[in-house]
Amino acid sequence: MSIIQIRKKLRILVILNAFLFLEKTKDRINKRSIIGEDWYNMVHSVLIVDDEADIRNLISDCLQDEEYETRIASTDLQAFSMLDEVVPTVVILDIWLQGSELDGLGILEIIKRKYPYLPVIMISGHGNIETAVNALKMGAYDYIEKPFTEDKLLIIVKRACEAAKLQKENAELRMYSHEAYKIVGNSTAINILKQSILKIAPTSSRVLITGQHGSGKKLVAKLIHEKSKRKDHPFIVFNAAGMSEEKAYLELFGEESKNIFSTPRKVGVLELANNGTLFIDEVTDLPLNIQSKILNFLQSHSFTRNGGKSAIKLDVRIVSSTSKDLKEETAKGRFREDLFYRLNVIQIQVPSLFAHKEDIQVISEFFLKYFHDFGGFPLRQLSADAVIALQNYSWPGNIRQLRNVIEWVLIMHNNNSEKLITSNMLPPELINTGNNNSSFVEINENYGNNTYEMIDLPLREAREMFEKQYLSKQLIRFDHNITKMSTAIGMERSALHRKLKTLGVTTDEE
Repeated sequence: MSIIQIRKKLRILVILNAFLFLEKTKDRINKRSIIGEDWYNMVHSVLIVDDEADIRNLISDCLQDEEYETRIASTDLQAFSMLDEVVPTVVILDIWLQGSELDGLGILEIIKRKYPYLPVIMISGHGNIETAVNALKMGAYDYIEKPFTEDKLLIIVKRACEAAKLQKENAELRMYSHEAYKIVGNSTAINILKQSILKIAPTSSRVLITGQHGSGKKLVAKLIHEKSKRKDHPFIVFNAAGMSEEKAYLELFGEESKNIFSTPRKVGVLELANNGTLFIDEVTDLPLNIQSKILNFLQSHSFTRNGGKSAIKLDVRIVSSTSKDLKEETAKGRFREDLFYRLNVIQIQVPSLFAHKEDIQVISEFFLKYFHDFGGFPLRQLSADAVIALQNYSWPGNIRQLRNVIEWVLIMHNNNSEKLITSNMLPPELINTGNNNSSFVEINENYGNNTYEMIDLPLREAREMFEKQYLSKQLIRFDHNITKMSTAIGMERSALHRKLKTLGVTTDEE
């Protein structure tokens, strides 16, 4: 073969390869027109459950070509194990499964009960109309009869993902409307806070909310708005922390456009909150000059935009918050005294989490359910030792820190098959702290300048020491609420009173 002939053959091969590449690209573009371009920028996972290896692999290859992540299972046990590890975006489930204890419909029933927002596409080569109807009634997203085309499968999977996303977003909106904007807990401190909100909300008075970082000041402000006559109007949040004077002025009051060629007019948060509520978070961080501007607005109910000429009249309720001591800030000249009295018409103190630690269990359960419903985590429960560890911790970051801890545990122990969260699963800083020292050798009984540990005492004295220490800790745990304490430790209330009196343990009820 001559060099010329070789070159001709090479050119033909190059042309053929280019043609094949163009055909594949064209096919890819056609699929993108079917699926949608944005779809290729997202990662979705699909669990495929089918007893036939060829079908499983065929569907998996098809989806992987479209950049889905796939996992495969052939039985109910494998499917549930994979669901417990990671909840997928979509499940493709065969109705007839050989070698599986449950068939597809049985698996579907459990999936919809545990993961209500997870779309399940049923497939079958031996189905009938009745089977399809039953599957749809049980909550299946769709039903596909084998054999099916690749395009049909891709379109249905894509629509299932979109439907699940919308359903989840709607559920989150409903939760934010009803669940997220509520205060969780039944302690005395929390009940007082709830009652204060109900009394204050219907008025038009300005409110100053005080409390530690992460204690829920923003939630209280939102509830005041939601229960007021302004609830159908805007609730605008302005966080003053770390903001420069120029930036704070621009964000609060806005700016007029300098000319037709410049940037458009900026509307400030004060104007956006007209007829509604403006929540100024960490108001003590506002620069002094901005404090003066706000004071002028509170006196006149009007302001002028930066670069503007005419005054703008507004009706805005101001709710502010601080984690600092306002009287101390005023005394040191960092906060205007006249503005303090303007904002502090009504003051609400939000308790720290440690001040109502008896609510920690119910708050933790609220977060566990939230992350189950909207984070795809399995629904877990706290063991008794985990509850005690959480209640003994000081919580400098308050409820925000507790929420982060619950999320951390669910992420770090997501592959743990145990449904109970035990104390050893909690972050190390919660366990290795002096606040959680549960050793029973704490009460020092001085006998002739010698400290005896419980192990050195006679049985009767050691038992009394144990009971005294145990009941003292339980009193702290339940904030001296004898009724709750008696229920928790399984002891009748009157008998508990007698035991406390015998041991010399004083309570707030005495």
